Amino acid sequence: MSAKAISEQTGKEFLYKFICTSAAVQNRFRYASVTAETDWDRLAQDHPWLLTERLVVKPDQLIKRRGKLGLVGINLDLQGVQEWLKAHLMKETSVGKAKGVLKNFLIEPFVPHTQEEEFYVCIYATREGDHVLFHHEGGVEVGDVDAKAQRLMVAVDDKLSEDQVTEQLLIHVPDDKKQVLASFIVGLFNLYEDLYFTYLEINPVVVTEDGVYVLDMAAKIDATADYICKAKWGDVEFPPPFGREAYPEEAYIADLDAKSGASLKLTLLNPRGRIWTMVAGGGASVVYSDTICDLGGVDELANYGEYSGAPSEQQTYDYAKTILSLMTREKHPQGKVLIIGGSIANFTNVAATFKGIVRAIKDYQGPLKEHEVTIFVRRGGPNYQEGLRVMGEVGKTTGIPIHVFGTETHMTAIVGMALGHRPIPHQPPMDAHTANFLLNASNSAMTPATTRTASFSEPRTSNDVTPAKKSKAGLPADCLHSILWPLKNVVTGDHKEAQASSGCSGAKATTLFRKQTKAIVWGMQTRAVQGMLDFDYVCSRDEPSVAAMVYPFTGDHKQKFYWGHKEILLPVYKNMADAMKKHPEVDVLISFASLRSAFDSTIEVMQYPQIHTIAIIAEGIPEAQTRKMIKMADEKGVTIIGPATVGGIKPGCFKIGNTGGMLDNILASKLYRPGSVAYVSRSGGMSNELNNIISRTTDGVYEGVAIGGDRYPGSTFMDHVLRYQDTPGIKMIVMLGEIGGTEEYKICQGIREGRITKPVVCWCIGTCATMFASEVQFGHAGACANQASETAVAKNQALRDAGAYVPKSFDELGNVIRTVYDELVTNGTIVPAQEVPPPTVPMDYSWARELGLIRKPASFMTSICDERGQELIYAGMPITEVFKEEMGLGGVLGLLWFQRRLPRYACQFIEMCLMVTADHGPAVSGAHNTIVCARAGKDLISSLTSGLLTIGDRFGGALDAAAKQFSKAFDSGMLPMEFVNKMKKDGKLIMGIGHRVKSINNPDMRVQILKDFVKQHFPSTQLLDYALDVEKITTSKKPNLILNVDGFIGVAFVDLLRTCGGFTRDEADEFVEIGALNGIFVLGRSMGFIGHYLDQKRLKQGLYRHPWDDISYVLPEHMSM
Repeated sequence: MSAKAISEQTGKEFLYKFICTSAAVQNRFRYASVTAETDWDRLAQDHPWLLTERLVVKPDQLIKRRGKLGLVGINLDLQGVQEWLKAHLMKETSVGKAKGVLKNFLIEPFVPHTQEEEFYVCIYATREGDHVLFHHEGGVEVGDVDAKAQRLMVAVDDKLSEDQVTEQLLIHVPDDKKQVLASFIVGLFNLYEDLYFTYLEINPVVVTEDGVYVLDMAAKIDATADYICKAKWGDVEFPPPFGREAYPEEAYIADLDAKSGASLKLTLLNPRGRIWTMVAGGGASVVYSDTICDLGGVDELANYGEYSGAPSEQQTYDYAKTILSLMTREKHPQGKVLIIGGSIANFTNVAATFKGIVRAIKDYQGPLKEHEVTIFVRRGGPNYQEGLRVMGEVGKTTGIPIHVFGTETHMTAIVGMALGHRPIPHQPPMDAHTANFLLNASNSAMTPATTRTASFSEPRTSNDVTPAKKSKAGLPADCLHSILWPLKNVVTGDHKEAQASSGCSGAKATTLFRKQTKAIVWGMQTRAVQGMLDFDYVCSRDEPSVAAMVYPFTGDHKQKFYWGHKEILLPVYKNMADAMKKHPEVDVLISFASLRSAFDSTIEVMQYPQIHTIAIIAEGIPEAQTRKMIKMADEKGVTIIGPATVGGIKPGCFKIGNTGGMLDNILASKLYRPGSVAYVSRSGGMSNELNNIISRTTDGVYEGVAIGGDRYPGSTFMDHVLRYQDTPGIKMIVMLGEIGGTEEYKICQGIREGRITKPVVCWCIGTCATMFASEVQFGHAGACANQASETAVAKNQALRDAGAYVPKSFDELGNVIRTVYDELVTNGTIVPAQEVPPPTVPMDYSWARELGLIRKPASFMTSICDERGQELIYAGMPITEVFKEEMGLGGVLGLLWFQRRLPRYACQFIEMCLMVTADHGPAVSGAHNTIVCARAGKDLISSLTSGLLTIGDRFGGALDAAAKQFSKAFDSGMLPMEFVNKMKKDGKLIMGIGHRVKSINNPDMRVQILKDFVKQHFPSTQLLDYALDVEKITTSKKPNLILNVDGFIGVAFVDLLRTCGGFTRDEADEFVEIGALNGIFVLGRSMGFIGHYLDQKRLKQGLYRHPWDDISYVLPEHMSM
């Protein structure tokens, strides 16, 4: 969501900090915030003016018309303020339908002034530009400013001048105040633009001889501009609407949303309610809330929220467990219901998200049963059958009543079931599994569904105008009430496609996509591109619709894709200019650019005249940037679809990115060939639901566009409806509008004026908003009504009055579409045509495996680490637990090397071994090699490898050998003296015995430190004791034949493995056999080698050459002569 209200204190802080005007703005930063916890002595100390000035006190909780409500204390001293607050602070009050507790108050200096010194100013954004309203009589009694105020519209990218303000707004202002007000209003407008405000109202702004005083202020900012304005905004708090509390769970979900590329939203409406929702999709979430309220559940609706944009299993789990935690805190006498709903997903893997929900249900199965929760599930989209299966299984295993439905069930039918308004089918019909779409097994030329004509409509050559039949016989009774407009003047003739300019200065094409349309895709979205190519193939296109991709973060290269059964290569370019130059046939650009780069890349694309259509997928582009893109597009005759959209689809011709979902949905909804019905929607998910509804009730979709959920979509409902009106193959139009904005009224006007003559079926979602006590911002940025005319209820009535077909609810949308379609078939407007089966497309291997249709042996096996989930896992332990338990490096090594959680003393011993083996000076072979390599100019990895390659039996590799030799001797029952004598007789060295420098008289302190620790902490040291007995024998012969550090670590580690309780004897011996102990030395000494490398680089040592005098040249005599 973009436009968010801020507190008056925050708004004034922005104004005082950043306004640039010659007008003297008074009382800057002179405000104090008060809550129930306020320390009044400290407050007076921080704000000394509180003790000396007369004051004003008022609540700062997004309450409108506080003066009229008696919620402003005026001309008080500090004691008077405290007395006034006693009657108001933490007291419940009603504002309209909303009830809330007054918690936050603002104290400011009282400004003595006359009524003549009060003025009203307001700036707000619209699609075309920013409107500045000014009225010379401000204050509490300002009245209907829309009717009374002077108004000036500043077009997008234009500037506001003081002369304009003076001439057009300050007509009734005394001359002595015009200059001050003009400067202030221009400064205010510049502030409004610079800080990405979307609404800024000051009433009153007082102008006295001293300067300008900002008394009351209300404001909204574009929250999506945070990445631009962060330095100026700081950390902005967005207070909830009055009457709704701010819950920590909402903040938790908002934080998850901010850290995720997906969309996660949660608003608590009534935590004690019995009806809870967990809905996928911004549009679908509104539809479910509407249906619940329509069926009388408004008072029991506990929450509004949505998850969408392909959240991971972990993110869905976190979201689900938050909702389950909330709904199982307080029992309800009738039990509770959880509605897990959604439209047909375009690209979200339904099974993956459902696995997260299933995990949460398992975790909360006890509380869910205790609170008598019944769960209703309806979903469609990629892999939805597996998702529904696991959801049904968890119901059986936990004993929780879970009713599961797929795309065969109308989207909102589960609401009626949950609320007891319709029966729950025991065995709902299941649609075909994804795998069944691999081949056209039926070989049927006709669609078997009896609910629709098995055909699609082609443009007819007649220019006749076919009036509708007057009779409505046969229509369902529940549809008749809403069908007010007879089928009249339905144009079926073939005529030249008109240019639907929609009032734009640049003419835009009626036909956006043809069977020959070529596109460039901005962004490395290989899955979306492959989906487009598969769609092209089943539509029997001659060539792929994607000509090239642009990705600035790599060099030019080729990317491999499938075209039916064979592999093809598509070019990928680093910059747009090269792509455009080499592909002049391209006229569509599909932009998967991020919200930060979408604006710049779109502006760049519009410099190329060959581009006629741009689809912008990104959500969260600041509205000011979107309006600039729209303005340029209108000037250049470019159609923009989006932002915040999945795109659009023209069956048989072209689809944008992930629109229409995966191939199974394309085939199920007959999107591989054109039907007779065109639709336009805001929501991407709901557009796919419309594909499903239209395919089940008519001969299918001719074209469908999701214009996007932002307040200012690049193209409007009217733009597309007029295109559909002027397209002969389209016989009827479906529009799914929503709360917020006024675009739907243009459809009303078009119908009344006769510009739109084809049947239009309309429904605006968001009807529930008028039933809520406080304002709710729905999932789409534009889904919020700022005035009565923007409500869904008002728009549905206006469309009904204009003559559109408007159902009673979304539940009945399919019935009305079917009724209108059947009438068009009856009167001959739509002529059924033969169904042609599409070509088959092989399923991708990765997706087939995801669906469990195939299997193959894995190339690798691993049992120590798993990085696939939300959190890295070491041998079954999440990384957060590793740190929580403070396992340290030794503990991590135990998990990754031994797949065990070792005792604390074992972890400490491992860390001590790494410390004592880290380095032994520059003279040893490994360090020497590392130094020589570093001085030869080699990199860190090469130098380290050079040193590590010297490790073996002669240097550092004695740990394994010592452990094996001593273990074998000890286990065979050989006495220490027998062992020494045998090794001498065999002519073998005892590994781990002997040191070049250290001796029995000059002991190695490293060994001594380790010995003290082992003796104190190890439960048994049998092998170490055996080795020390051997040392007594060898040192009696020669003092330097001591048990060295390699030998000590080797035998002590065997004792550790055998006696710590974590390993069987066979497992302990296996780790010794496979070289685990030498790994200790390799890991420890790597630290030292890296130190030597860094040391040589830091000392800037040159190439090493060994001195001649340290080399003994021994040549054969005949060679030396």
